[in-house]
Amino acid sequence: MTPPATEVLATRERPVAAAARPVVEVRRLQPSTLFRVAALGLRTRKLRAALSALGIAIGVAAIVAVLGLSASSKAGLLAEINRLGTNLLVVTNGQTLFGHTAELPEQAPAMIARIGPVTQTSYTGTVTGDVYRSPLVNPITTNGLGIEAASLGLPRTVGAKVKKGTYLNAATASQPVCVLGAVAAQRLGIDHIYPGERIWLDGQWFYVTGILSPSVLAPQIDTSVLVGFKAAETYLQFDGHPSTIYVRAYTTQVTAVHAVLADTANPQAPNDVDVSEPSAALVAQADAKSALNGLFLGLGAVALLIGAVGVANIMVISVLERRSEIGLRRALGATRSHIRIQFLTEAAMLSVLGGMVGIAAGVVATATYATAKGWAIVVPSLAWGGGFGAALVIGLIAGLIPALRAARMPPTEALRTV
Repeated sequence: MTPPATEVLATRERPVAAAARPVVEVRRLQPSTLFRVAALGLRTRKLRAALSALGIAIGVAAIVAVLGLSASSKAGLLAEINRLGTNLLVVTNGQTLFGHTAELPEQAPAMIARIGPVTQTSYTGTVTGDVYRSPLVNPITTNGLGIEAASLGLPRTVGAKVKKGTYLNAATASQPVCVLGAVAAQRLGIDHIYPGERIWLDGQWFYVTGILSPSVLAPQIDTSVLVGFKAAETYLQFDGHPSTIYVRAYTTQVTAVHAVLADTANPQAPNDVDVSEPSAALVAQADAKSALNGLFLGLGAVALLIGAVGVANIMVISVLERRSEIGLRRALGATRSHIRIQFLTEAAMLSVLGGMVGIAAGVVATATYATAKGWAIVVPSLAWGGGFGAALVIGLIAGLIPALRAARMPPTEALRTV
């Protein structure tokens, strides 16, 4: 007996005895055939498939970019710290037992300089007074700038460079002359040093001789106008007490120097002295910033969820539109598992396509921004691997119900639409 054409396409007959009934084996759907059939379903609806994949791409791009930029930022910061050195310690005046601001002795820098492993010592003192571009500026427009009396070796100790002009020297440190921090110069609208350039400090003119580059390890200098200690005492009624002392020590002896700095700076009241290590604080700050990435990762997850809804939507519509195709394939011998795996593969291909586009977009965004900032380009494996895995899982979940629905569709009901 010759089997029907539909059984010939999906089964094969084993040679048996004439009286025996033929044994039917279901042929497996080859991977190449499966991907070809699934791709055909997406190619026939290109615009809809592209729009559905866009949601997945946006979500994956957000995840990759957030993790990549965070890692690149931290790598750039660590590289900058390594360049400047991790052996800088900062001594500041803390608070007394009654909550008042403590005062460091005038001899504190000299006493610290006598510690054996200490190689460099510089210091600043807070000066009371306002900073203006000219006396015609509204008094309330202070721009958040302050005045600091500074020692001559400050830039070398904190790793800052003179961007424009010159720094203070033995002659100018006793005259009404100042140097601007990077942020202070920007807020005052000064980007070049012209002969006779001056600003209004605490009711009198001070000539500007230089502008510093941004300081990574001492950012408080960036918003300050620096004058010499002698000039601050003569023109600005400064009392001469340092408020911040910057100390460089041998790298192997940083811990030992840290332990004795408070007692050395103020032997009578060591508890009123605060000692910090800027490099360690910056690394901790970089780690803390990564906690804020959770917000942006949440936004990426929302975009992925929206993309999943889009994939589920296109797959449900695809099942409804392709009932005739499903019925015809079932009539020709395709099994429920064939139909189910076909629609699951279509959903997975759609999500993987969106995931690959999203990874590429996230890497490009990370590389562009990191290059502009001068950071090392770092894209963690968790970023692209996690994004790709999330896209694949979301695609399979989104396509599961439509695939099961298509597989359960009876051939006779599906063929009614033919």
